[in-house]
Amino acid sequence: MRHALILAGGSGTRLWPLSTAGLPKQLVPLLGGRSLLDVAVARATAVVPAERVWLGAGEALRDAVSSVEGLHPDRLVLEPSGRDTLPAVALGCATIAAADPDAVIAVLTADHLIEPVEDFARVLEQAYALAEERDDALVTFGVVPDHPATGFGYLELGAPLAGDAREVATFREKPDLATAERFVAEGSLWNSGMFVWQARTLLAAVEAFSPQTAEAVHRVAAGERGAWDAVPKTSVDYGVMEPASASPQFTVAALPLAARWLDVGSWGAYGDAVGRDDDGNAVGDGEALLLDSRDCVVTSSDGGHLVALVGCEGLVVVHTPTATLVVPAAQAQRVKELQARVAQQHADLA
Repeated sequence: MRHALILAGGSGTRLWPLSTAGLPKQLVPLLGGRSLLDVAVARATAVVPAERVWLGAGEALRDAVSSVEGLHPDRLVLEPSGRDTLPAVALGCATIAAADPDAVIAVLTADHLIEPVEDFARVLEQAYALAEERDDALVTFGVVPDHPATGFGYLELGAPLAGDAREVATFREKPDLATAERFVAEGSLWNSGMFVWQARTLLAAVEAFSPQTAEAVHRVAAGERGAWDAVPKTSVDYGVMEPASASPQFTVAALPLAARWLDVGSWGAYGDAVGRDDDGNAVGDGEALLLDSRDCVVTSSDGGHLVALVGCEGLVVVHTPTATLVVPAAQAQRVKELQARVAQQHADLA
């Protein structure tokens, strides 16, 4: 049967101070009172019945994620601690396979905005069908670029497969601008970090390319939680997808996703997600007044508190009851660095 596993373990440090250790970005009501996780669950249940939608998250978030609308509370896959995406994916797939050995699983993200949902659902159906037909297939989604972005990895494509699918020849890391322009000109796709495969195929790939992870994950799935300490921190791209793309044992396939896709991982992307006015300003939640200001992102989670800007350009201003952030939009990526400093000096606010 078809299942979906939503990964919700990210920390969202670049969206501090709205995103904190106790309430990471995927749980913050960033989008008109709805969280990214709420949107992700609704997106998954557009294709898969709710009883077959699973959520992978850290043990520390058990209470926070248990009440997500549309999620069955017995469909949580809880990691004792964050160990990057490969252990999370492997534990989720092992848990689902224990309930359904023939499971075909879509691994989806909890921090992306994908519109329209109908386009995503159509491509997801194609991915399920390809994975069901081929027991060697590890299917990923490649987002069709609309500009040469330097903040995403790329998929270089190879031979055609069934339908719109193509083999993935090479995974490329985040490039410089000139390289990104070449990738886009050559038809490469952005690496979305979403996948579909048979549970047994993914677990065989973990056995082949990351046996230490496979052994520890199977022990944890069997109830030996202490074995988690032996799991190495590895991403699914490094640990499985890249070596699988060079292995005759597996076929790594990409399906193009031509939809509005936003990785809401920075304040600039948040501004794009909530929408900008004719002056390039993006105003999220809370009360805000902008006078003669351009290209600013403003949001507040403090009801009744007015944020006012006069003559400002290219600023991010975020207000919460416990912290206020002001940063030039061009340096918004440095919020991750700032959050690390806050964690050192004011741990209760991080």
